[in-house]
Amino acid sequence: MIKRAFDFAASALALLLLSPVLATVALAVWLEDGPPVLFRQARIGLGGRPFQMLKFRSMVKDAAARGPYYTQGADPRITRVGRFIRRTSLDELPQLINVLKGEMSLVGPRPDLPAQQSLYAPEDWALRCSVRPGLTGLAQALYRSDCTERERLEADLRYVREASFGLDLKILWWTLGRLSGRGAN
Repeated sequence: MIKRAFDFAASALALLLLSPVLATVALAVWLEDGPPVLFRQARIGLGGRPFQMLKFRSMVKDAAARGPYYTQGADPRITRVGRFIRRTSLDELPQLINVLKGEMSLVGPRPDLPAQQSLYAPEDWALRCSVRPGLTGLAQALYRSDCTERERLEADLRYVREASFGLDLKILWWTLGRLSGRGAN
């Protein structure tokens, strides 16, 4: 209950304080590649329930038809503005709305695509889905994008096993230190 109250208050305050940044990014995306400025994608949330995760669109409009669900460093589908907002993690800011709505938390395992369920043993998938997915998580705080799929899965499951409000505060602090752009794609 404390975590949810913190998530609600912090995401509402962040949306208010960052509204000029949100508007600027939205305008930059729109000017480079037109609408829509937001990208919506089905992800898996608490209890295995799907929800629509929001991001600023950082790729061309038909990116899904041009390649896989994951990206690589020099992915040609990423726009110029997209490269910048990915490197700085500004593309993730609309997820504060998902946090405000209770679909996500500020801290938790990053929300997986439905197809990623096959990467887990059934009991690990159930464990992973026992918490709300996060805007940031242990894997992002430790590695950003510089890790193997196995390392990310292990960090996500470690977070669920060790979750606490104190760990959440540490992860938020560590994440701020990782926003230099290194490791983002």
